[in-house]
Amino acid sequence: MKNWFTPFISGLLVTSYATFPALGETKQELTVVYPPQKHQTTADQIFLIGTAPGRVYVNGTPIEQSRAGHFAPSFPLDMGDNQFTLRYQDQEVRIQVTRVPPFPTPPATGGFASESLVPSQPMTRQVGELICLEAMGSPQAEVRATLDEQVIPLLPQARRALPPNYAVLTGENAPLFQVTQLYQGCFTTKVAGNLGNPTYTMQLGDQTITASDTADITILTPQEYSVVEVTVDTGAARTGPGTSYSRLTPLPKGTRATVTGRDGEWLRLAYGAWINAEETQIIPDAVPPKTLIRSIKAKPEATTTEISFPLQVPVPVSVEQGEATFTLTLHHTIAQTDTIHFDDDPFIKRLDWKQVDPETVQYTFHLKSQQQWGYRLRYEGSNLILSLKHPPKRDAELNKTLAGMKIVLDPGHGGDELGAKGPTGYPEKVVNLTVSQLLREELEQRGAIVYMTRESDQFVSLADRIAFINEVNPAIALSIHYNALPDDGDAINTSGIGTFWYNPPAHDLAVFLHNYLVNERDRDSYGVFWNTLALTRPHTTLAVLLELGFMINPTEFEWITDPQAQEKLAATIADGVEVWWKNQQEKVSAESSQR
Repeated sequence: MKNWFTPFISGLLVTSYATFPALGETKQELTVVYPPQKHQTTADQIFLIGTAPGRVYVNGTPIEQSRAGHFAPSFPLDMGDNQFTLRYQDQEVRIQVTRVPPFPTPPATGGFASESLVPSQPMTRQVGELICLEAMGSPQAEVRATLDEQVIPLLPQARRALPPNYAVLTGENAPLFQVTQLYQGCFTTKVAGNLGNPTYTMQLGDQTITASDTADITILTPQEYSVVEVTVDTGAARTGPGTSYSRLTPLPKGTRATVTGRDGEWLRLAYGAWINAEETQIIPDAVPPKTLIRSIKAKPEATTTEISFPLQVPVPVSVEQGEATFTLTLHHTIAQTDTIHFDDDPFIKRLDWKQVDPETVQYTFHLKSQQQWGYRLRYEGSNLILSLKHPPKRDAELNKTLAGMKIVLDPGHGGDELGAKGPTGYPEKVVNLTVSQLLREELEQRGAIVYMTRESDQFVSLADRIAFINEVNPAIALSIHYNALPDDGDAINTSGIGTFWYNPPAHDLAVFLHNYLVNERDRDSYGVFWNTLALTRPHTTLAVLLELGFMINPTEFEWITDPQAQEKLAATIADGVEVWWKNQQEKVSAESSQR
């Protein structure tokens, strides 16, 4: 279902194909790297990124520039076309930026906004389930929908529009203006089958306007529910039908679940999550999966503890990681448990379980250390295997702090994927690789075993990077990047180091490295963020993504591309990892002495 209260993302400053000068090359011309010509955005302002060896004027007014001539001023945008003329001496660059509304608007003559009618894709729901229809249309109208001879009044709803998720990156994430052109109405039905598609009618003064560019609504009975099986290694479970919805615990390959609803290619599973149909296959004649669980057995291995949950069928699972606890939830499961085999374990103190509701069993592992190091979940047939990773052990034979510690470095972007561009057009991908190579040398000098997702200027997909991390199974994984902003950001006054994490065990490392780099290198702090970035999601390790500065900030760009500053930064990151690891060893020793 569409959500017109979230404006369209105007786009971060990330580009794919361009030519760029060699670092240090002297340019005697006006260069504008952003925005592109005829750029469209929903933002109420835009920054102009570029450089020139002398004074630059925008629409006749001189702008602020760094010592090297770089600039990034922001200008307000009127709705519609905005013209900018940049001049340096006899050189001129003209750019048109078009500001568009953040959601569909009705035509000036009256009627419904294009592509605002719901459902926009085939929808499947259950008998008796509340179904809501909506449309954007002219204000002060009477609106109704007709579906299978049922008339549903749609009433005007005054709600606040929400900014996009990236708004938190500019500190402007408060609710926006009030939307008064939304019409909504809800209904239920006891009639199963294909109800067809709703027809919308608007009475606006003497005008009667009808629209029917909608999709079919189908109502299922419980006897018609299908069962699907996850066919990919980790099925992406989400809170709603689309990639804009939040991620939930990934579903291991082989997981079976009942489908209770559908929006286009998105399936709603009985335990509440949504998954793309492409990641599943239908199991013919299967009944809704339910299982009993009896005995559970744990077995310590060299680097993990393996816990086996024998089930009758593979059911959906959820994971929650707290301080010194790991909680695994089995859905559609009923306990018949009398005995659990769980000897003294090097990592786990105790296991508790409870039947949360008639079809949900929850297992809580109390750990001997607050720091967790990653986990894996897999199905072997109907047997669920949970692997909890032990802390990495230092190679005592080598007199180096990080001896034997496996670390993956991920230089962001590469190949045709340039990443953000600085005022000269110099791409982020080059700096990412340079600093990662310097960092590898520093870490190896401290005894670490370092792997890199790319060694040269080549494209590596996000999926391949994640697969590489999971295959290497390192203690930590650091993704190296440099930052940019969405159009409504302030490129001149935004600078500093930003750090991103996703899985709770990575939080401590993220905060420590962030504070260490800010303090030791005397850099601005952009902030620490929880974010579902692809390179923060691997749960087999402690994955942290570092944004080490802003490519689009005219002054910080000069620091970013300074070879001496790069060497010092790499050494400081390695020092931070070393100090953090020493602190972890001290915590483990203190915890052991208290037991």
